[in-house]
Amino acid sequence: MSMKSGLARRRGSLILAATLAICTTVGAHAASAQQRLLETGSSLLYPLFNLWVPVYTKAHPGVQITTQSTGSGTGISEAVSGIAQIGASDAYMSNPLVRMHPTMLNIPLAISSQMINYNVPGLNRMHLKLSGPVLAAMYSGHVRFWDDPMIARLNPGVRLPHKQIVLVHRTDGSGDTFIFTQYLSFSTPAWNDSVSYGTTVSWPAVEGGIGAEGNPGMVNACKGTPYSVAYIGISYKQATEHAGLGEAAIENRAGKFVMANPGTVQSAVNATSAHTPRDERISLIFAPGANSYPIINYEYAIVNARQPNAATAGALREFFNWALSPTEGNSERFMKQVGFVALPPSIVALSKAQVARIQ
Repeated sequence: MSMKSGLARRRGSLILAATLAICTTVGAHAASAQQRLLETGSSLLYPLFNLWVPVYTKAHPGVQITTQSTGSGTGISEAVSGIAQIGASDAYMSNPLVRMHPTMLNIPLAISSQMINYNVPGLNRMHLKLSGPVLAAMYSGHVRFWDDPMIARLNPGVRLPHKQIVLVHRTDGSGDTFIFTQYLSFSTPAWNDSVSYGTTVSWPAVEGGIGAEGNPGMVNACKGTPYSVAYIGISYKQATEHAGLGEAAIENRAGKFVMANPGTVQSAVNATSAHTPRDERISLIFAPGANSYPIINYEYAIVNARQPNAATAGALREFFNWALSPTEGNSERFMKQVGFVALPPSIVALSKAQVARIQ
């Protein structure tokens, strides 16, 4: 080999190494420049985020969104503390909490509902009728058996077993607990006076009760426990059906027993959404109307209006505006898969006005 050809080869190797180093540096810089967002909280909203995120990030490769199902209470607290950029919650922040953290926004992204499921062998294929006062009596320990007269009066002709009711409730800070106990409070003054509502409550001590974490835990606890009853978010309807659980028809404010479906949820939305204030913190529970399903709610993103930098604020605004679009995140192709209902145009406008405040 000549000295010239050797020098040429060494020069070529040096150029190749330098090119690779530059590409590696550029690639590392691009990776570090990718905007990372953390969403954590509601297990009810978790399935929707898991539908949204792959579609959104494919179209927006500069954004990485991590999702976690930790319960609404954790979603709120980690959004407030700044650990998470998006706190997913079935519950809006309370007045005292908003006063403590005035820059926090409560932004509805969709509308969900909650089922009352049960595992009563022989009756899971029919829809037992249950009311707020009966459920309150069950969770208070006053109604202990499935053939109690209070339940029997709602279900004439049904052969109810003389078996003890096993009550399943959430142990984590939960928006599902918030809306379930709101339904009990709004329909049953005695429950409101004794237990009231919240993401966590002091459950009455009832022998044999079971605590579970997240909606998946509620499904599994109910599935594995004959004669149990549980409150489970609608986005887990396929899971409850696969588990063979029964779903109750629930008494609404008009005294009618209805199932959770897009029509009954939309009826409740039509009766309540016009009262939504600018900050969008409102209960949709126990809406008027003969066809209104009584346990529905806004699914909230809890977000700080003051972000640490413009890039994070911009990434959040862009994602939320996509999620709120009736042709994108709020379209039927996403809502139908989790049993949610899209926001009415008037509520989309309110939510987008809040999104615009993120800076």
